[in-house]
Amino acid sequence: MLHLGDVAEPELPAGNWVRVMPTLSGICGSDLAAIGGHASLYLDPLTSYPFVPGHEVVGTLEDGSRVVIEPALGCTVRGIEPPCPRCAEGRPGLCYNVTEGPIEVGLQTGYCADTGGGWGEVLVAHPSQLHAVPESLSDEAAVLIEPFACCVHAALRGGAGKDDIVVVLGAGTIGLLTIAAIKLFTPPKRLIAVAKHPTQRDLARKLGADQVITPSEIFQRIRFATAARRLDGMKRSLLLGGADVTFECVGRADSLNDAVRFTREGGTVVAVGMPGEEKVDWAPIWQRELTVMGAYAYGAEPKMKGKRTFELALEAAPELHLETLTGPLFGLGEYKDAIAYAMSAGKLGAVKVAFDLRGLKI
Repeated sequence: MLHLGDVAEPELPAGNWVRVMPTLSGICGSDLAAIGGHASLYLDPLTSYPFVPGHEVVGTLEDGSRVVIEPALGCTVRGIEPPCPRCAEGRPGLCYNVTEGPIEVGLQTGYCADTGGGWGEVLVAHPSQLHAVPESLSDEAAVLIEPFACCVHAALRGGAGKDDIVVVLGAGTIGLLTIAAIKLFTPPKRLIAVAKHPTQRDLARKLGADQVITPSEIFQRIRFATAARRLDGMKRSLLLGGADVTFECVGRADSLNDAVRFTREGGTVVAVGMPGEEKVDWAPIWQRELTVMGAYAYGAEPKMKGKRTFELALEAAPELHLETLTGPLFGLGEYKDAIAYAMSAGKLGAVKVAFDLRGLKI
């Protein structure tokens, strides 16, 4: 249950932690899934309650410097030595120790009872979570660094090659930023975006899609683009042949079931959008020998000589003009309107709805 109220300021868990005052905090699809009751119950034991939401955060430190938060709460954040195997690899999003250390259980800031979150006046963070925001990046652009980092990680996980036909299915925040990340880091032969709404289609083109299609055109257009054969079954179509790599950025059953039917035999499907407990037909995955992989969070990227995803995102962001994707902005006191708007963002022509805490318009 979500409500606005006064809570105690989170305490610093250890001497090296700092306070961060959020300026902008995004409303993420995972936040909407939790509020709307669509989040997977798998995540319940990985979360502590009550928590202040908000993990897409740009804020200021007490000295006035601007930072974005890398929200993963891994071994370094929790003060655990030696680190678990995944954290030792530079993958704190996959930490084994999310129940340990001086803070409560939680995969990320914004889902942990002890850290606070971006939808509040103050949160606490470990220094390893902080990334300085360059002066060239506005708050409106910086608030998208966290989701953009997720998408950079997804692009590198998918590893499309220069001769590949790639499909990005979905054109909300994650879909659009995945298009940008693929174009920048793993540019393929052809990048096809599937976008439902007019504004999304326009933005997909601007961010690098070579072709933009609607959901109703998926099988026919991908068939033409890949010289595949289309077969129409009782309920769904499928392609013999199809996309080399598909990035599924919706996380719903219909979208997932389409993805495994238009990705070619031996191809790759990357699950980028947060799914719930969706019913997916595994027969295409089995028969087509698909590689299906998740892309969650960020860390040190082996394909980029171990450079951290947030660093890559911050370096790439200025040329993308991410601020054009942010808005409208709401005060915390307008949270009901903000959530309602975010629930229908695509239909309303918006991408990233966010809370504006500059001046605390409560």
